[in-house]
Amino acid sequence: MFLFLYIFLFFQQLHTKAGNSSCRMMGDPKYPLLTKDGDIIIGALFAIRSKETVPSFEFAQKPQLLSCSSVNLRDFRMAQIMIFAIEEINRSESLLPNVSIGYRIYDTCGSRLSAMSATMGLMNGPEFTEEYRCNGQSPIHAIIGETESSATVILSRTTGPFKIPVISHSASCECLSNRKDYPSFFRTIASDYHQGRALAYIVKHLGWSWVGAVNSDNDYGNNVMSIFLNTAQKEGVCVEYSVKFYRTEPDKLKKAVETIKKGTAKVIVAFVSLVEMGLLIEQLSIQNITGFQLIGGEGWITAKSLVTPNSFLVLGGSLGFAFRKINIEGFSNYVIKSFWDTAFPCSKTERNASQHSLICSRYQDLLTLKNYTEDVSEQRYASNVYKAVYAVAHSLHSLLNCKEHAACEKGLAIQPKQVVEALKKVNFTVKFGDDVWFDSTGGAVAHYEVVNWQQDSNRSFHFKPVGYFDASLPPDQSFMLNTENIIWAGGQMEKPISVCSESCPPGTRKAAQRGRPVCCYDCIPCAEGEISNETGVDN
Repeated sequence: MFLFLYIFLFFQQLHTKAGNSSCRMMGDPKYPLLTKDGDIIIGALFAIRSKETVPSFEFAQKPQLLSCSSVNLRDFRMAQIMIFAIEEINRSESLLPNVSIGYRIYDTCGSRLSAMSATMGLMNGPEFTEEYRCNGQSPIHAIIGETESSATVILSRTTGPFKIPVISHSASCECLSNRKDYPSFFRTIASDYHQGRALAYIVKHLGWSWVGAVNSDNDYGNNVMSIFLNTAQKEGVCVEYSVKFYRTEPDKLKKAVETIKKGTAKVIVAFVSLVEMGLLIEQLSIQNITGFQLIGGEGWITAKSLVTPNSFLVLGGSLGFAFRKINIEGFSNYVIKSFWDTAFPCSKTERNASQHSLICSRYQDLLTLKNYTEDVSEQRYASNVYKAVYAVAHSLHSLLNCKEHAACEKGLAIQPKQVVEALKKVNFTVKFGDDVWFDSTGGAVAHYEVVNWQQDSNRSFHFKPVGYFDASLPPDQSFMLNTENIIWAGGQMEKPISVCSESCPPGTRKAAQRGRPVCCYDCIPCAEGEISNETGVDN
């Protein structure tokens, strides 16, 4: 219902009365968290805070704006890398010379409702005037985001009719590959089609035929789990249970934990978004449910925010896919000083004390991060955001007829739909060596590291690379796993066993257990006159 309400309000805002060239904003405007003007404006949606306070919808009074709290450090860093890339381009003499890029970065609080509100804020601008001309054109030339697939589906479906390009750095749901439904969507991350299949191959490769499965009840979790389950079945891997929950469903979370606790599978495949994974690990730790080998997707497998004093008992030995860790030259120093001096509005001191206090009150939880840089080296999504910004810049460079070390044609009116067509043709190399281009679905080629949660002598976590998956290589070379370097569940050196039934010894055969998966069977002695001289035979 709220989705339709926002859409209704949006079209009301675009409506122009006969003989009147101005429009009146209905309701309270949604303001960006971080903003800068420029000749070209790039919008962005990040879940910079992770907790949302929803106002009353009893309609007895005017609903208040949604409020957010609790900083999501990973998305905050992605907002920083976006601004870093934009400022780098604005200094460039070869890319978009004499053209400045500005930005409007909105905080969605990790909420679908806030994502919809922020999308409307991006499309409707300018945000700072109550009345403005209704020319039917969005002030945004492209949008970077969203972080999660479900929010990106909302964003892309809303902006699609207006042909505004959306480039996501981490929305990996295979559903977004459908060009009919999402013709203006691009991403610098690969589709989950490869990840779901490849994790099934890892389970098979390691000899685990009996696993549990848990996923976020959203577009990302449901789609990639479906891919995994189909591939696992074909590979002869049985799934004891498959449970799902969402961050706002404590009862379903409780049910998922109870199912894991009662299950016999020692391996759990978790396609869970970062917020859900934090809730799951918290409950497993509270109930002291340990000893499970966790296999995960890129959504949480390198998230340092999950590390707590007791989390190694649950997360130690976890194995899964991650993006390559890339050091973007200059970003660490930028995080320490330049961002707070130039991009962060609370750093400006020309206002009087009362004004400064009023404006900065909404940033109090972010200010605690001013000198924190410990996580910067693990920002594996940062390169995807960096590539997305540069993809937009290269598209605009061609549309504005820019020449190297020569001025662009700034007077040209660039429409978002032109940027969509230009994005389909981009092909360039960023400074850390990666080639950037989009395939026919708007996606990128799948490149993953296989990482393992390990603990050093100082009891500090680190994510050790133990293999890779590269979809660009021939099938017989695309996957490698070095099991000798893996630390298993709970810090053990020996690989856990996870089967429904042990292999039948010579002299016996398998007999299916009625009503149970094919991986569960009894071992029946051979009949008189018959033999079996191998382990695990069917006849």
